Amino acid sequence: MPGSKILASAHYLPTDIVTNDDLSQIIDTNDTWIQSHTGIKTRHISLQGENTSDLATKAALLALKDTNLTANDIDVIIVTTFTPDGLAPSTAALVQRNLNAKKAWAYDIMTACAGFVFGLSTADKFIRSGAYKNILVIAAEVNSKMMDFSDRTSTVFFGDGAGAVILTADDNDTGVVVGEELHTIGNPDVVHSGRIAPLKELSATNYPKTDAFSQMGHDVFDEVTTLIPKHITDFLASKQLTPHDVDYFIPHQANLRLIEYIANALNEPLEKFSTNIVRNGNTSSAGIAIGFDELNHAVNLLGKKVLLTGFGAGFTYGSVLLEF
Repeated sequence: MPGSKILASAHYLPTDIVTNDDLSQIIDTNDTWIQSHTGIKTRHISLQGENTSDLATKAALLALKDTNLTANDIDVIIVTTFTPDGLAPSTAALVQRNLNAKKAWAYDIMTACAGFVFGLSTADKFIRSGAYKNILVIAAEVNSKMMDFSDRTSTVFFGDGAGAVILTADDNDTGVVVGEELHTIGNPDVVHSGRIAPLKELSATNYPKTDAFSQMGHDVFDEVTTLIPKHITDFLASKQLTPHDVDYFIPHQANLRLIEYIANALNEPLEKFSTNIVRNGNTSSAGIAIGFDELNHAVNLLGKKVLLTGFGAGFTYGSVLLEF
């Protein structure tokens, strides 16, 4: 049975950078409040007409560029996104078209900010089945299009971006994914976005409408601080490991203060945590993918253990342990 290895990674960010001062021109907020509560200084916002599939395609092309593969060598395309171009066709199908990846079948995974972890887990299973050789996993988000810009409690957090990895089958190795643990707790109210209300009567004026992103910030903080440190500790213990055995942590880039809390709860230095939220904001599922690519290009991961932990709406959370 083949294992999966990561052949390449890449990420793409829109060119427009929005500072906290920029936001203060349209929202009742300020740089001091945003930095003290979130740690965020800037975020990339798609202001040039780029949708989620466009960001995903650009990240995928950058990843392919670092390999000897062409788009026709890709068997499966998985896009994890909380902000698809639309309900149908899938964002992954649009990426497949953009890449002209004629052999690939494609679909989306929607587990909000935990998406990239779930996407990696899924792709690894497909490769281990022996049926597929090369799989493109992309996490892409245009959060800005789903924001209510009068809601300062949510809007100041988010940015846009995409990250991609190419997994390939390795018949001579057990694979880079050495463990995982995934969870879902059905809770539709703490974080939600894009709700579409059902009809209450027949009317010629009926037209589908979606709601903007909304979150109950204090409840999110309570859920994460209660569940995630214990989840990480218990998951690692099931592998006869402790947090100290992990070389690098790549958590969901929700809020720098949350990441600091998790690091402290695990009694691990913040230097072991890959963070990009200060300059990118919360890019939902893309944050972990971007963080992995940055780490992958910054250090030699050979022999290292890397823990990816996502958590988000659903409430959905989980971890994937990689060993190179």
